Parts: sequence; structure tokens; C-alpha cells
Amino acid sequence: MEKLKAMALYTDFRKELIYIEKELENAVQSDSPLIQQASIHLLRAGGKRIRPIFVFLSSKFGDYSMETTAKVAVSLELVHMASLVHDDVIDDSNMRRGRKTVKAKWDNRVAMYTGDFIFSRALTSIGEIEMTSVHRLLADTMLEICKGEIIQFDYQRRTDQSFRDYLRRIKRKTALLLSSSCELGALISNADDEVVRRLRNFGYYAGMAFQIVDDILDLTSSDKQLGKPAGSDLLNGHLTLPVLYIRNEPAFQPYLTKAFDGTLSEKERTEMLSFIRESGAIEKAHEVSDLYLEKATAEIRLLPDSDAKKAFEQVADFLAKRTF
Repeated sequence: MEKLKAMALYTDFRKELIYIEKELENAVQSDSPLIQQASIHLLRAGGKRIRPIFVFLSSKFGDYSMETTAKVAVSLELVHMASLVHDDVIDDSNMRRGRKTVKAKWDNRVAMYTGDFIFSRALTSIGEIEMTSVHRLLADTMLEICKGEIIQFDYQRRTDQSFRDYLRRIKRKTALLLSSSCELGALISNADDEVVRRLRNFGYYAGMAFQIVDDILDLTSSDKQLGKPAGSDLLNGHLTLPVLYIRNEPAFQPYLTKAFDGTLSEKERTEMLSFIRESGAIEKAHEVSDLYLEKATAEIRLLPDSDAKKAFEQVADFLAKRTF
């Protein structure tokens, strides 16, 4: 049922999303057969295309142009794709969405070249838009994402992280790009300044809620649902919100230590996941996600009434309460 609701959210933008997929494939064409093959492999893994949806919806609050909006949407999705390739290198991840990662199918060097290539293609896509404010915002967003990757690396396998450290990481990992998606969509359609501000805030709050739920699903979903081992964040050395709540509990610390040093057995992984699920930490993390969702919804309520406003309310509800 939830998947049907999610699909319904995309119905109004079916034409645009088909166009986006074609443009993404065009964007990753390369003179290097290896880089092109790796880029297409990543593209074929799919994704929710949340960022393009946010760009298209936000642009509906001004003078909408599909062709112009698509250039921004493609650029932001390429930035997201590039960051995933780099993340997989940092985390030494072998699986993503049920497929081998670029670094697993080839190697770290190919993965880094592929990520850099896709980043550059993102700039090419948006370069056709003659708006300084758009270029500046994308550049700032890419800079913050890169900072986020460095921060994530610095905090890998560290247990002395604070709640604030976690929020700072997910802000750069997810929320900023969703916030920029909303802001850029509004900017290119020349929406009112107040509308731009509220959409930017909405994207940030929705992005924070989205990432917290993503971190929860990593612990509550099955390996099959995730397309990778449940608990991969911990196995890759990342403390997420549910784990922050229980990291100092004596019964949990042996699991945490083994997860971080790579000695956790399959039986212990199952036991660890059961411990987390029964600890109450999942419910506490959901409460934080719900707070961000409330803030996101509050921003949307103050926007001018329109079909795009109603769609944003549906999207926000789905993103924060999804189970896949």
C-alpha cells in the first residue's frame, strides 16, 4: 500500500521524470569507455529521484519552464550520484540498492574518477542557465557536501560523538542538497523571496527527517529490503541516532566494538539488531524525525495555496514515514 502511495506522488511528473532519466544518461556519456560504463552502472541502480521532484515542485510557485527546470534537476541529481560513489569508497561498501557499488565492481581509483566526472557533468548541466545566484548556490552546496564527506571520514568509528555532531553530519549528507533543490527550483522560476525562503527551510527540515528515517530503516529493515546488510551504517563505522541513545549501555558495547573493528559475526549481527529494535531507541529517533517533519509542514502551510503545495505535503509525509 505504501509503495502505491509513493508511486502516486510521482504520477503528476511522469513526463518530467522520463525526460530526466534520458538527460541523466546523456550527461554521463564519456570519451572514456570505462568511466561511461561505471557511470551507467550507477545510473541503472536507480533511486527515488527526490531531488528532481523537489526542484520541479518548487518551480511551480513561479514561472514554470520544464526545460529550464530539468537542467537544474539533472544537475542536482548528478551531484547526489557523485557523492554516493565517494561515500562508498569512504565506507568500503560493496552493495548499494541490491547492486555492486562502483568501487566493488571496479576499484577505488575508478570510483573516485567516476565521482569526479559526474560532479563535473553536474556543473556542465547547470552552466547553461545564466543566473549568478543559481551558480553560486550550487557551488556552495557542493562545497558543503565535500566538507560533509570529510567530517564523516573524521568521525568514522568514533564513539565520542554528540547529538549535535550527528545532526551536523546529516545536515551536510542529506538536508543541504534537498534544501538547495527547493531553493534552486524557486529561484529559476523567479518565485517571491518569501516563497524561496520557506521552500529552502522546508527542504532542510524534510531532509533532516528523511535522513533520520533512513538511519532507522538501516536497523529495522531486512537485508533484502535494503539491498545490503541491515546495520551497514554501524558495520561501516557510523554512529546513527538510534545507536547514540544506547551506545553506553554495557550490554550493547561489545556489539559496538566488534562492529567497528570488523569482527562481528553473522549471529552477533542478528543479536545486535534485535537489541537495538527492542531498546526503545528506534522510537526515540522517530520522535526527533517527527519534530523535523512538523517544522517542514509548518513552512509548507504558509505557502500560497496550489496543487504544488498539496503535493509537497504528501511528499513530506511519505519521506518521513516511509518503511522502505
